[in-house]
Amino acid sequence: MYWIALSPTHDDDFTPWGWRALQFTPRVARVDEAILLEASASLKLWGGRKGLRARLLADTGVEPATAPDWAHGKTARTALGLLRLQRRGEAAPAKVPEGLPLDVLTEAVPHVPVLERIGCRTWGDLQALPRPGVARRFGDALLNAIDCVFGTKPEIYPWLQLPEDFDMNVELMSLATTAPELMWSAQRLLTHLQVWLQARNRGVVALELEWTLDLRRLNGVKLPPCEQMVVRTAQPTQDITHLRRLVSEHLSRANLSAPASYLRLRSLETMPFGGISKSLLPEDNVKGERLHQLIERLSVRLGEDNVVVPVPQADHRAEAMQQWKPARHATATPFDAAACDPIYPTWLLREPLRLPVRQHVPHFGGPLRRLTRLHRVETAWWTGDASALRDYFVAKSEAAGFVWIYRERPQQLSDSETSGKDYRWFLQGLYA
Repeated sequence: MYWIALSPTHDDDFTPWGWRALQFTPRVARVDEAILLEASASLKLWGGRKGLRARLLADTGVEPATAPDWAHGKTARTALGLLRLQRRGEAAPAKVPEGLPLDVLTEAVPHVPVLERIGCRTWGDLQALPRPGVARRFGDALLNAIDCVFGTKPEIYPWLQLPEDFDMNVELMSLATTAPELMWSAQRLLTHLQVWLQARNRGVVALELEWTLDLRRLNGVKLPPCEQMVVRTAQPTQDITHLRRLVSEHLSRANLSAPASYLRLRSLETMPFGGISKSLLPEDNVKGERLHQLIERLSVRLGEDNVVVPVPQADHRAEAMQQWKPARHATATPFDAAACDPIYPTWLLREPLRLPVRQHVPHFGGPLRRLTRLHRVETAWWTGDASALRDYFVAKSEAAGFVWIYRERPQQLSDSETSGKDYRWFLQGLYA
């Protein structure tokens, strides 16, 4: 067996360090002031004991970045005892675990004064005592601990498990009166979120920030106890830098109804994370943020309605073949080049232009001469749109060159609008 004991610097670091340890072994437990992990089954996977320790204690750029004190041993209690000696600044004994002092064994601490009076000062001395007498005088807990120390009984702990959803709440260092003041605590929560995402191999799509309002000084003012803010990403991500920028943009535009005292972060939607594909070609590995990340930040900063993209639509009407939608929520639709009729012009007018008709001939910079047979479009009849019954032509104008025009079908027009061949003609596009 191979056990490692970790002692994080701050109490708030126990949870992220425990989650990080779960990336290397499922046998992780919080015991007293340390985190214990048993990794004998996965040593080969991580390159042996030195490789495992190097990966576990490496600075990955994710908080908690400060490496904790650590020690290792054949049993959990041995590793924990050596860790306690190290934190006290004492050297390890020549023989481990026999030479370890009694005050570093949790179960022996309450009985140390009595044991020292009978000359028992080390774990080896305790093991040498008669077992029936130890059980009668000190109870079975101390006897079981000695058996676990020397490997005659297995060590069983309540193993740490990752929660299904991330949900963490912290108290602010001081009351926050503006939303940007929440960013320092939000950054800490985001780093814990990244540890959780990496341990579960998931990417976050939507998360929620919730701050608790301090209403004690607002007498007579009715406000909700909490306020929330939802942050969404276009793609599943574990990128802590992008999440910080995105949350910072949202907080810079938020307003607090009252001072906030607590901040909570929870995941609303996550997806399996397949990692980031890397290419061997240098031009594919461009530094900087990705396009979707830039779009997300600009959408928050400028407003979603000001950052839009064209989205293809299944419609035969030229003016309805695409719609401009907010870039953050637009669904990527593959472009089918074969579906584009080569008759469509390169420049489409925003709205069809009504053309004057003289002697049954439409005019645009002079009389228009039709060059093609009609291309009939009859669609959207279920919407009651009368302009959807059209006959399209490619025509030539002496002044404007090639143009794309259409006439409305006579069935659409009332008797007062047309007679015989007096159709209504419209200009819809120009050819370059």
